Amino acid sequence: MRSVPGAVLGALVLLSLQSWGSATAGDTDGCDQPLASTLPASSFSGSSELSRSHSPEFARLNRRDGAGGWTPRVSSRGQWLQLDLGDRVSVTAVATQGGYGSSDWVTGYLLMFSDSSRNWKVYRREESIAGFPGNTNADSVVRHQLQPPVEARYLRFLPSAWNPDGRIGMRVEVYGCPFRSEVIDFDGKSSLLYRFVQSTRSPAKDIISLKFKTMQSYGLLFHRRGRNGDCITLELVKGRLLLFFNSGTTAPSPSGPGVVALGSLLDDQHWHSVLFEHAHQHVTLSVDQHSRQFQARAQLSHLDLDPEISFGGILAPGKSVTLQRKHFDGCLENINFNGEDIIDLAKKHRPQILIRGNASFSCSEPQPVPVTFPSAGSHLVLPGTAAQDGVSISFQFRTWNQAGLLLSSWPPRGSTGFLLTLRDGALRLGLSPPPGQARSDITAGAGLNDGQWHSVSLTAQRNQLSVVVDQAGASVVHAELPLETHTGSAYHFGGCLPPSSGSECKASPAGFQGCLRLISINAQEVDLISVQRGVFGNFSGLDIDSCGILDRCLPNHCEHGGRCSQTWTAFYCNCTSTGYTGATCHHPLYEQSCEAYKHRGKSSGRYYIDPDGSGPLQPFPAFCNMTDIPWTVMQHNGSGLTRVKGADQENLHRAVFQYEASLEHLLAAIARAGHCQQQLEFHCRRSRLRDSRDGTPLSWWVGSTHEIRTYWAGSVPEAQMCACGLAGNCVDSQYHCNCYADQDEWTNDTGVLSYKEHLPVTRIVVTDTARPSSAVAYKLGPLLCQGDRSFWNSASFHTETSYLHFPTLHAELSADVSFFFKTRASSGVFLENLGITDFISLELRSPVEVAFSFDVGNGPCEVTVQSPAPLNDDRWHLVRAERNAKEAWLQVDLLPPGTHAAPEDGHVRLQLNSQLFVGGTATKQRGFQGCIRSLQLNGKALDLEERAQVTPGVEPGCPGHCSTYGSLCHHGGRCQERPRGFSCDCELSAFSGPFCTQEISAHFGAGSSVTYNFHEFYPLSTNSSPHAASFHGDMVLAREMITFSFQTLQTPSLLLYVDSFYNEYLSVILAKNGSLQIRYKLDLHQDPDVFNFNFKNMADGHLHHMKINREEGVVFVEVDQKARSQVSLSSGTEFNAVKSLVLGKILEPGGHVDEDTKQAGARGFSGCLSALQFERAAPLKAALHPGRSGRASVRGPVASSECGAGPGGGAARERTHARAERPGVVEEGRPMAGETHGHSALIGGVVAVAIFVLLCVTAVAICLYRQRSSYPTTELDGPGKQGSSVAVPRCELGGPDAVGGDQQAGF
Repeated sequence: MRSVPGAVLGALVLLSLQSWGSATAGDTDGCDQPLASTLPASSFSGSSELSRSHSPEFARLNRRDGAGGWTPRVSSRGQWLQLDLGDRVSVTAVATQGGYGSSDWVTGYLLMFSDSSRNWKVYRREESIAGFPGNTNADSVVRHQLQPPVEARYLRFLPSAWNPDGRIGMRVEVYGCPFRSEVIDFDGKSSLLYRFVQSTRSPAKDIISLKFKTMQSYGLLFHRRGRNGDCITLELVKGRLLLFFNSGTTAPSPSGPGVVALGSLLDDQHWHSVLFEHAHQHVTLSVDQHSRQFQARAQLSHLDLDPEISFGGILAPGKSVTLQRKHFDGCLENINFNGEDIIDLAKKHRPQILIRGNASFSCSEPQPVPVTFPSAGSHLVLPGTAAQDGVSISFQFRTWNQAGLLLSSWPPRGSTGFLLTLRDGALRLGLSPPPGQARSDITAGAGLNDGQWHSVSLTAQRNQLSVVVDQAGASVVHAELPLETHTGSAYHFGGCLPPSSGSECKASPAGFQGCLRLISINAQEVDLISVQRGVFGNFSGLDIDSCGILDRCLPNHCEHGGRCSQTWTAFYCNCTSTGYTGATCHHPLYEQSCEAYKHRGKSSGRYYIDPDGSGPLQPFPAFCNMTDIPWTVMQHNGSGLTRVKGADQENLHRAVFQYEASLEHLLAAIARAGHCQQQLEFHCRRSRLRDSRDGTPLSWWVGSTHEIRTYWAGSVPEAQMCACGLAGNCVDSQYHCNCYADQDEWTNDTGVLSYKEHLPVTRIVVTDTARPSSAVAYKLGPLLCQGDRSFWNSASFHTETSYLHFPTLHAELSADVSFFFKTRASSGVFLENLGITDFISLELRSPVEVAFSFDVGNGPCEVTVQSPAPLNDDRWHLVRAERNAKEAWLQVDLLPPGTHAAPEDGHVRLQLNSQLFVGGTATKQRGFQGCIRSLQLNGKALDLEERAQVTPGVEPGCPGHCSTYGSLCHHGGRCQERPRGFSCDCELSAFSGPFCTQEISAHFGAGSSVTYNFHEFYPLSTNSSPHAASFHGDMVLAREMITFSFQTLQTPSLLLYVDSFYNEYLSVILAKNGSLQIRYKLDLHQDPDVFNFNFKNMADGHLHHMKINREEGVVFVEVDQKARSQVSLSSGTEFNAVKSLVLGKILEPGGHVDEDTKQAGARGFSGCLSALQFERAAPLKAALHPGRSGRASVRGPVASSECGAGPGGGAARERTHARAERPGVVEEGRPMAGETHGHSALIGGVVAVAIFVLLCVTAVAICLYRQRSSYPTTELDGPGKQGSSVAVPRCELGGPDAVGGDQQAGF
């Protein structure tokens, strides 16, 4: 586990976004007084007025004075009605009316606020909604609560839409209450120190709250020291608040591992609220509407900090300050520490307060006038001013866009102009020479599209142009012709291109989007308010006296660690290396279980598992063993055998197991699984699991619940015993565990822990190995989980009015739904959840259309997917739908998904309050009739079967899976229905495995032989199989299909020989030159047909694939799926009474066989044969897999092999769980069950047993030697080894009971 010295955070435990209006503005109950009705007429102003009787002073709610409301001269965007509330107040609601008795009303408007009637800011709901709905007539009142409230002196109403049959008309009211404000102004050099006396009864937590506003992007808000130089610092860095918990000897880094960042664009000269709560190591930091909770390291509890706090800068009289931080330059308001009003104490000159520098108790208001360029076509044209020696232009800008035209100058013909553009985040200054002259460009700055304010200074003198960015070095470009700088020049800011004719500029599609301020031309600052009033210059599409930049990555809608980037209008998520995809990195790339991988046709191997889908848990690696019901194998770091000595009650042996996934991941995987288990071997000698005198546990294990467990493998929690106790076969019958008996010889309690609520095993503790000759050895297997309970969890809906109901879906910012359905109905609603106005719905609208509908406040939206084939075909179809802040998405099966982009500044929160209806609707209409399976909402499975058991009209479960999944059964495997899923029957296939895809392969040694008897497989008295007639002794075979693979270096070789009761035969051999020969003798009285296929030398040690297909007298031969040939038979067209098939050596060839076949049959075959299929018979499977009586006999060394899998093909199977089929070696002389035994077989069996015993003795001896040489370093002998776990060499001595009392030397 990685350790960082001096790390700030112990662990980040929670990241959340939450509403914090009440925390920042106080309790709003009772704060609902009408504020505008009592204002004097001078407090109302507007952009213009239609007449004196339509002036702003008549804009009071419900008044009929004048013309009955305010109406501007021209009804257009950009008009405004302004209220001066006299002082900063808390505004909690606004209300509007139209003009009395008129057709003039506003249908939508923006609300802006300011403290100084400059630098206005738009009020936004849900962090993105800028506007409010207005009126639908002239007299009704429409009121909106402000959540959160806003504190301001000035308000502006900006109409954005109005009655198309009338004009803009407004009457307004503002509701709120007085706001108590105590402020202190820091000048960037001053600071305040607050000292307090810590009482004996320390508070449960420290709370610091304040508000701040500044134009500076850097500055320290507060600082508090602790023991050993540790400290807490809250600082403004690049317009964001950074909270540092750092050691006094380590300089904090903004990108360090222990820094918490919150907020953005906080240097906008508007008030921002801060709340800091510190309770022991638990810390909460809130800025405006955003909060983060985390845990500091133990040395930084609030009880360990000094009783003094610095504000505005670090002030520590008599102490050394090693970390110099930039002082705060701006205003702080209502500083409160644990209920103490710090500014009030400072005003009263209390001794707890020390102020250094010039700090005043009134907030100075800088008057910058920013201007917003909201679109690429927005532009500002300013006239030049007289200059003796060239021209200089300076300004500041901020933007998120990488590119845009910032500034340009168009000279008369014959002169040189310039263009200043932003490209790839850098400034590019280019000259615009007359036609025929070369263009020159220079670049300055980098990463300027970071949302921060950047200063630009451009100077033109004669034929030289220079630009300085952020006071760095100048970049200079030279012109061939003089630059035009006369007083008649105009400077164009934003997207303004040279006109083709006339004096008006042409909008650029790539203009600047962002904010400008402090524009100066020849050292004279431009009065943008005069520009707004039309005194000089001109503009289009600008918002003057406001910077409308938004940080669309706050809150960060990119999930699962996706990296957010943005432009002026949108945000984007980079999901690389997250394990997720989609517009917000919400959709998982990986399946939730091995069961899901299996039904995608995957074979055994390592996969990433995402147990909670789109939930917070990241994917983790695990091994999937694709048996009939797949196993998930989760390894840990202690898989070897561990020996323990010298442990007692004071010096415990503790083994802690670290899994390849976190405990949260393991618990999620366990919850989904149908069954979980862990193998635990516990070997003991003179060591007890429990003290027989008082029953005190002496060894135990700990599971997922962190509780001590004293029942052992093979038992259950209630029994508190071991497997031998349940079976009644313990070595000492008076005990319930072998390791209770305190035996002098090695014994063991070994078995499986299968109570999954207690798994996985996380620790094993041993305390009784300190006595002489006392020892313990244990081995814990991996965590194994089988199946996926939710994958087949289904319900059948029988009527249109039936449905299942579940709790409300809570998925405000993102929601995903996935499920399978099958039906014969043409339409029906899959699920529905309603709110007051919001809703979400998924339905089958027609046999070929699925629709996903929802409303989050922007009006109903719909995404549909059209299928080229009917979906009501009674087959399973997968539906996946997702809605997030960026888009809505719907996919059916593997069809192209449908998408619907969310509006850039629309509502994003889905507000639902009804129950979730599955399979129907609240009105019991248009319900779904069919089956729904594996329903997941945001990665969580809904238990349909449990709810269906108590719901009329709905039945748990749904039969009929083979129509969908039958194609997964390959190579002749037959799909068989099961109550929860299906299985593939590979009985008549030459393959095995869950999908009949694992080739049955065998290695043949010299002289080996396999004989497969068809007449025993289909006896004459049996007629139970439709295929039996194909091999009946009295029937003829007019056609056969044979497929197999082989690999050999031997020539000649017999690959295959088929004989009949009538001395007819088929032989496939490799000639001496390695060429393929096929012989058919289908007439006793004729010579065999011999066909030579000179494809190449096939005895080359490579795997070759054969396919022989006979249709009466025509034989089709295919080699390696490439070379194909067709031959005709002359000896006959019918294969009569097939008797047997021989692989390898022909033991009794008979006189009817030709000489070449005899020679090849005498030598047999040495090499690999794989996937042999003769019609519906699988001879190799019968030979290698025991339990199928009367079909195959084996002579010589024939062993199961993976040679048929090809290079690397067996890699996945090497690690499969023991429940998978593992064919062993079929030894010489050992016939399969049901075979008639001879003396030779008996002798061969004895020899085989002797060889096996000899091999076992040798293996044990090697193991003992290795252990003996390793023991000095692996034993745990006393306090020095406490808490460690050392694994001895891995030496498998057999099954669970391999170590008995007479095998003590093995440990």
